[in-house]
Amino acid sequence: MSNNPHESEPADKSRDDTAGAPLPPPNAQPPQWGQPPQPGQNAQWGQQPQWGQHPEPTGSPQWGAQPGWQGVPHGQFGGYQAPPKPGIIPLRPLGLGEILDGAFQACRKNPLATFGTAILFQVVISVLTLLLTVGLFGSIAQLDPVDPSMDEVAGLATSLVSVATALVVLSSVGVLILQGVLVIPIARAVLNERTSFVQLWKLAVRRILPLLGLGFLLLLLVIAGLTVLVVIAVLLAMLLGQDSVWLIVLGTLGSLALIVWLSIKLVLAPAVLMLEGAGLLTSLRRSWTLTSRNWWRTFGILILTSIIVSIITSVISTPLSLLATQFVSFSDSPAELGEELMNSLPILLVGQLITAVFGAIGYAFQAGVTALLYVDLRIRREGFDVVLLREHEEATAGRFTPIPGQSANPGGQQFGHRPGGPPSPPTTGT
Repeated sequence: MSNNPHESEPADKSRDDTAGAPLPPPNAQPPQWGQPPQPGQNAQWGQQPQWGQHPEPTGSPQWGAQPGWQGVPHGQFGGYQAPPKPGIIPLRPLGLGEILDGAFQACRKNPLATFGTAILFQVVISVLTLLLTVGLFGSIAQLDPVDPSMDEVAGLATSLVSVATALVVLSSVGVLILQGVLVIPIARAVLNERTSFVQLWKLAVRRILPLLGLGFLLLLLVIAGLTVLVVIAVLLAMLLGQDSVWLIVLGTLGSLALIVWLSIKLVLAPAVLMLEGAGLLTSLRRSWTLTSRNWWRTFGILILTSIIVSIITSVISTPLSLLATQFVSFSDSPAELGEELMNSLPILLVGQLITAVFGAIGYAFQAGVTALLYVDLRIRREGFDVVLLREHEEATAGRFTPIPGQSANPGGQQFGHRPGGPPSPPTTGT
């Protein structure tokens, strides 16, 4: 035996540690791989749980102790979640297909507010156009077919210019008002709000005069640009003679390209004016800002929409026009031509109305695409989806503004709120 008292400590300590441990049954076998332990058999310290074995909960953790990791419940995925879609579009940046599909769904869910308004505008414009055209041919019929005087020719030219100007202004103003008014039901459809025909005009009537002012301002810009172009062309012709032809042609093409570029930059001004309550210059400036760095995308979507609408309208209107010509005859004599047109007025009117109906459907669809382009660009630049989501939650609780986006309005005063007062009562769709 050794006289060192420390040599026996490890053995004594080992006996003390295992003294209180329960002994396994005589016939117990260690658990195999993949086999759960038998009842009454506990895993030893440092032993990993077997494959397919889940540890049972042992009660709530003690104070200050960290709870164990909890896995995602079976059948649930904790990764990507789709953005919310309360209405016709998901609240995120949109693709081309989503914009086209959303515009069609908005028109389908609000047929009276969208198609009804568009048809009303187109019917009125078509009837006025037809009456002005018939009046023009009536003036032609009054000319002396043999030897017309200079006063008659000058009066006819004046009538022709006046009718053409009136048709252009009337058509442009009608399309502008239609595009601005139809923004409201499209924007409400984003939050799954329906809009009736009467409710649409109650919401839009306060902005009709500013919308007309915007159209008048844009018309002045076009007239000023054309005047400058004509003056430059005349000066070049006077200074260079025949050598100025190519310069005039290039200047005309450059002016057309400039008009297209400016049209896309300002195409969202009616939507800004109607939805944000902005002024004329603010609407133009906001449209310019929203289309920055997105000009080609906006141009491509609008051109594609115009091509689609033109093809569908032509497929329907061309057979009607050919059918109408079978019942209308045109004479070489100006006097007989005016009389024949008056006799054929009912047929021409019916054909014009049918064409106007299908043209109105195309205009409504185009207005829907423009409105969703406005929403998409605000989502990309300003986080507008967060505003719409909050307004959707408030609408679920019964608190919402009549026009979406009014709670975050960078362009002007909110429609549904009074300055310094509580929000006005919300209106509901029918």
